[in-house]
Amino acid sequence: MEENGTFIHCSEKMQEIQMIIDQLADTDVTVFIQGESGVGKEVVARSIHLNSSHRENPFIKVNCAALPQELLESELFGYEKGAFTGAYCQKPGKFELADGGTIFLDEIVEIPLPLQAKLLQVLQDKEFPRLGGRENVQVSVRILAATNKNIEEAVKNGHFREDLYYRLNVVNIAIPPLRERREEIPIFVEHFLGKYEIKYKKKVNSLSSKAMRTLLEHHWLGNVRELENIIQRYVVFGNERVIMDGLVPLASKDFLQEGEAENLPEGEGLSQKKRFSLRTAVGKVVMEKESKLILDTLELTRWNRKEAAMMLNINYRTLMYKIKKYGLKGQFLLSEEELYV
Repeated sequence: MEENGTFIHCSEKMQEIQMIIDQLADTDVTVFIQGESGVGKEVVARSIHLNSSHRENPFIKVNCAALPQELLESELFGYEKGAFTGAYCQKPGKFELADGGTIFLDEIVEIPLPLQAKLLQVLQDKEFPRLGGRENVQVSVRILAATNKNIEEAVKNGHFREDLYYRLNVVNIAIPPLRERREEIPIFVEHFLGKYEIKYKKKVNSLSSKAMRTLLEHHWLGNVRELENIIQRYVVFGNERVIMDGLVPLASKDFLQEGEAENLPEGEGLSQKKRFSLRTAVGKVVMEKESKLILDTLELTRWNRKEAAMMLNINYRTLMYKIKKYGLKGQFLLSEEELYV
């Protein structure tokens, strides 16, 4: 898949999703998109928008997990002048900005319950009051929602309103993880190589058969996003070592560490002990590789942490946390404020 909403696929499962998009794109039905982190939920949402008759109108994305409740409400619905301290002027929210187009609510399960009621009102009545406002604002917006969590479980536990779920879940699209469509990996590799060769104005060799085999055998917990990051780093460094060092093959008995399984309680089956040992061993390898990759990237950017975070495709706070976690040291000392971001 591409960021512009164009699919890159060859698997039967993704072809079925393409057919669904073609059928529903030019309607106004709400769509609920489910799948693991990094599978391409936003790409599906953009594809729906770009294949609709509203493609010339705004496509607005909101990450519902990125903001606390107070800020999320003003971000979604806007506010009036004087609604709270610092509200010096009226500000439209994302729903107003998306009027006539599409709003994509990513990680929607993270919306607090009080805000869920207001969102339900938008779905039902196509109107809402700004924060601190008395009059309703009318909008015509198509809502697409996504989550990487078990929405049914959230409804069952009372963390997500059942009536809102059924309003959103008119059409459900479940995107399979990359490990269930490995035949697409070579296609993604070629696409990302071309993309980042253009971006960084560099030419690199095609991957060797050994490197490609490593990609095909990887477990891909980060899905397509993880693959893109790896190819991006390959183009930056120009060395297949960043691929071989940054990946862990599918779990196998080679990851078992001597004596590790013996620590399990008595009565556990041998197969369960092996699974436990595999998880532990894989986790250790992943942490070692991650630490080395972060350090290499920091050194490449001369410890410019913002630039390193962009190259690693993680946010700045996450990078600072991992620097502290792994005890990485380089050409600067962390301030006390940075240590606890």
